[in-house]
Amino acid sequence: MVGFQVGDGALIAEYDELDGLGLADLVKRGAVSALELVETAIDRIVSRNPPLNAVILTMFEEARKAVDEVDAGAAFVGVPFLLKDLLATVEGIPTSQGNRLLAKLPATGDSELVTRWKKAGLIVLGKTNTPEFGLTPYTEPDAFGPARNPWDPDRTPGGSSGGSAAAVAARMVPLASGGDGGGSIRIPASACGLFGLKPTRGRTPAGPFTGEPCAGFAVEHVLTRSVRDSATLLDLVQGPDVGAPHYLPSPPGSFLEAAGRPPGKLKIAVSAAPMLGGKVEPEILQAFSATAKLLEELGHDIVEAAPSIDAEAFSLSFLSVIAAELQVDIEEATRAAGVPVRVQDFDPSTLGMGLLGETLSAGELAAALRYLKLAARGVSQFFETYDILMTPVLARVPPPIGSLQPSAAEKKIIRAVGRVKAGWLLKRIGIAKRLAAETFSFIPWTPVFNVTGQPAMSVPLCWSDNDLPIGMHFVGRFADEERLFRLACQLEKRDHGSIVSRRSANLSLRSPGGPFR
Repeated sequence: MVGFQVGDGALIAEYDELDGLGLADLVKRGAVSALELVETAIDRIVSRNPPLNAVILTMFEEARKAVDEVDAGAAFVGVPFLLKDLLATVEGIPTSQGNRLLAKLPATGDSELVTRWKKAGLIVLGKTNTPEFGLTPYTEPDAFGPARNPWDPDRTPGGSSGGSAAAVAARMVPLASGGDGGGSIRIPASACGLFGLKPTRGRTPAGPFTGEPCAGFAVEHVLTRSVRDSATLLDLVQGPDVGAPHYLPSPPGSFLEAAGRPPGKLKIAVSAAPMLGGKVEPEILQAFSATAKLLEELGHDIVEAAPSIDAEAFSLSFLSVIAAELQVDIEEATRAAGVPVRVQDFDPSTLGMGLLGETLSAGELAAALRYLKLAARGVSQFFETYDILMTPVLARVPPPIGSLQPSAAEKKIIRAVGRVKAGWLLKRIGIAKRLAAETFSFIPWTPVFNVTGQPAMSVPLCWSDNDLPIGMHFVGRFADEERLFRLACQLEKRDHGSIVSRRSANLSLRSPGGPFR
């Protein structure tokens, strides 16, 4: 069994160090069984999750039964997997979306992407923590409590796929699902030192229970420890489902094959100027400069440039769409639960943004969408000149838990306004806009490319002085994931002797209760 000691809590080198394809190879070679992998993952979740609160629902018995049904020839045969508790639905299992009302309502079926993940051989062991309705770039829902960063449990793992990122970084599983509507794969990938690709709009299926998530801004994929896991899984699940609003033709070859080829000399625009406003911390700027230098050393043509957008107009339009979506989320949740809208059933941030959504007219929403679509065309024209744009992912290192939330006074005002349903008052006092400005100052790049629909990735390349990971953000042309994968593999191979080894060595996984080792 190649050193596996299932269930005894010991650190198993093969499990903790291999990616998903590496673990699947052990199963295919007969070195371990799929059930042994599942039991090892269960052991990891039981022992490592309590201080991190990454996994909020377990499906251990379901996972053990699924082992008997998995295809022995599947690429990820027997590989343990976790689902972000937002868009990914499993029949009979609640999809809480971080909300206390929905936490008790079982799903009526598997979403198409979950079906494809299972067909790829992945075994679902549970669901991961997410902010309510995926709203925030931190993961601190009132319903489940905050998810914590394995590198420093006092800090956020990011959001909205924060639970998935924390679980993968803590080696509970080698990969987990995520969704990205404003940076929600790339943000936690950066905060937790993982690889995270947001595919092109329409690359992965969104049905059958959702028409087009978040006005088309959101797309699902995975957070991984290796580039090849991400590329292979995208090969296996890509393509439209029935009724998909977008159709992307498959690339001529596979993403995995593309990842294995050199990227050639790329013309890469680089910019650390925050596209949506705010300031960038010196440590982030240092990491950005070091990455630009590395790209030059690899032979790429580096030019300081960035698309031009009106930060205020873009931010307000994006905010309007999100607020309108949240208003509908609130109404759908209460309707599903059979209760009226009540202040106590929603987080203050959600309630505040939803109330703002109530103040929007149909014309204002249409104007916001029209502006964003036109702005997206302007950004896309920039990529007629450049192959890739590189920016930081985050403007600062992962902040402390609670620091991005509304203040106690703001929460009190939001709840009071919610009781009288006077959404116009909230708009007037500007709380929602202030919170949005704070959010955009933390993530001043990622939302732009949810609007354009372009593929973008966070690559773990740098570290802060306090040993916190810093990801760099690479954006490709529409439907050109192949070029991103090739560059990511080049960076991964170049850095294999430093970043990867240090990332493993540092994972003594500090926690309030002591190290996991």
